[in-house]
This record gives sequence, structure tokens and C-alpha cells, in this order.
Amino acid sequence: MFDIMDSNTIAFKNHHNICSLSNSPDRLADNCIDNFYVLLTPMEVKSQLPLTKSVEEKILRYRQEIKDILDFREQKKFIVVGPCSIHDIKAASEYSKRLKILAEEVKDKFLLIMRVYFEKPRTAVGWKGLINDPDMDDSCHIKKGLLIARALLLEIAELGIPSATEVLDPIIPQYISELITWSAIGARTIESQTHREIASGLSMPVGFKNSTDGNIQVALNAMKSAKKPHSFIGINQKGQVSVFKTKGNDYEHIILRGSNDRPNFDVVSVKMVEKKLKESNLQPRIVIDCSHGNSNKDHKLQAMVFENVIQQIIDGNTSIIGMMLESNLHEGNQAILSQREQLKYGVSVTDKCINWEATEKIILAAYEKLK
Repeated sequence: MFDIMDSNTIAFKNHHNICSLSNSPDRLADNCIDNFYVLLTPMEVKSQLPLTKSVEEKILRYRQEIKDILDFREQKKFIVVGPCSIHDIKAASEYSKRLKILAEEVKDKFLLIMRVYFEKPRTAVGWKGLINDPDMDDSCHIKKGLLIARALLLEIAELGIPSATEVLDPIIPQYISELITWSAIGARTIESQTHREIASGLSMPVGFKNSTDGNIQVALNAMKSAKKPHSFIGINQKGQVSVFKTKGNDYEHIILRGSNDRPNFDVVSVKMVEKKLKESNLQPRIVIDCSHGNSNKDHKLQAMVFENVIQQIIDGNTSIIGMMLESNLHEGNQAILSQREQLKYGVSVTDKCINWEATEKIILAAYEKLK
């Protein structure tokens, strides 16, 4: 098994032959490309970090549990909870072990899914996530990032915790998707045809966020699109460019994340979305993101949003099937420092998060109310 804690091993395996284009005779193509190298194929990565039969069975069981919730055969709710983004494997591993203990305590009411986000969409510029830049220094050792990410997902799955992530790069799912229980299409990519096509072929349930300006219709359009078959270009397990024909994904649902200037988790907003879903012949399945616009980007307000959503469920709402929380070992966030050893352990380098103690308190309090 690949040791995700052994950075020397990772660095050693990260060597590659860079091909320069500076003297290329082709004046019509690659003018803005400096160099390139050939990446490991999905098959090669999986041969180094194979999926065991026991892990496969666990992930199939997790996915079925979410499908049962989405089909309203199961009354429990799911909670996607964890760091805004993964940058420290040791801290992520510790978080998953704590989450496993909590998950066992509340399993008759909640399915806890760890937020394991490796890619970060940027409004302008910034760190793009662990897969793209694992060393957080713009070196972009993507091979290293892929190996670290897959190894962490295997560890989390073996522990007995399902994983959630955001689909951003269209190639990355071929390397890790069989280890993911639930995926999201983000607010910045919700209108992308490429992401709708990919979602139609993913093997797990997919949530679609409303856009950053609060537009719900684009999410509904994306959901309707993802339910239909598509054809698109991607790579297969051997790394060959291929055309994929999808069947469509029947487990699409909307994620309300608020907007730049207002939340949309309240009773009236939820009722309006329920109405729009029914008018669009879509199942009334809603996940509430307690962060982002719904908390006005104030991580401390997530608890208030979460409590409000739980009260809606207690009051009889059946369309809310899940919630999302941004949480880490410790509160807040921090800037990425050139001296990596000076980074605070267990603190986000992207959005601010609530700490573990607050996370545990929020979820246990909700569990008691639902009991």
C-alpha cells in the first residue's frame, strides 16, 4: 500500500521527463504552452493504489444508502462535513478518525460523509487544490497530487467513512471516482456543458449548486441535462482519448448555497424551490449548504443555519434530504506561507471553518432533537 505520510517516497516517484516547446517549428499551435509531460494513466495509478474488495463493498453500501435517502425510502438525512479543502494529509486523516466515532453515534438519524475536496475553483487566481499543486508552491506536481489524493481516499474508505468531493477537472474522475460516494457540481461550473455531461455518467449521486448570484434555474437546467444520455470526449483507463456515451444520472438533486447578497435556506426559499422542482418534473430533493452565501461567509453562522434547517425537518419538511458544513480540526483559516512548516495544523487554507468541537456539538444537538 502506498504510504501517504511518506513524502520522500512521493517526491521520488514524482520525477518526469519535461518536453520543452520553446523551439517548436509549429507557429500555429501551442504558442502559449511552455512545456508538457506525460502523466500516469488512471490504470497505472490504480495499479499502485488498488481498490480492495472490502473497500468496494463499503462504497457500494454508502452509495445505496444515499440513493435510499434520495428515493425517500430512508428517513435519515446525510451531512457532508469536513474541511473546505484538503491540504494536509495528516490533519485530514485525524479528522476522518474523529468523524468515524461521531458517525457511529448518530448513524440511525444521519449518514455522515466526509468532505474531501481536492480541487478549488478560483474566482480569479489562487491555490487550485491538492491534486493540482500538492506542495502549495506553484510547482504543480500533479502526479504526486493524484497519488496522495487516491491514497487518502482509500484510507478514509477503509476506515468506514464515505467521501464527498466536487467535480472540477473533467479528467480527474477517471483516477478517483470509484472511491467517491457523493459528488457536487459547484456554483461556478453549474452552467458548463462539460460538467453536465460528466455528471450524467457518474456512478454516484450528484448535487448541483445554485449559481453564485442565486439563480436557481441554472441548477434545474443542469439537473434536467444530467438525467439525459450524453456523448462526450474524455480519457479511458489506459489514458486513450475516447468518446463516452452515458445513460444519464437519476440521482441528481439541488444544493442551496445562498448567493452573493442573500441566503436561501429559509422556509419561504425552500418552498419556492420545491415548487420549481415539481414544475420542472424533478424530484423535490434539496440539500442545504450551511456555508457560503447562506452564512454570509461567516463560518460561525453555520450553526444557526443548520439549526434552522433541522427545525424545518422537525416541522414536517420532507424535501430537505441533506446538509453541508465546512469544518476542520481548528477554527478559521490561514494564508499559505512560503515556509510550510509554519502553517498551523488543522486550520483551513481556503474558506474559514468551524472547529471540531463546534461540529460535534451541532450534529449531536440535531441528533437529540430528531430523536
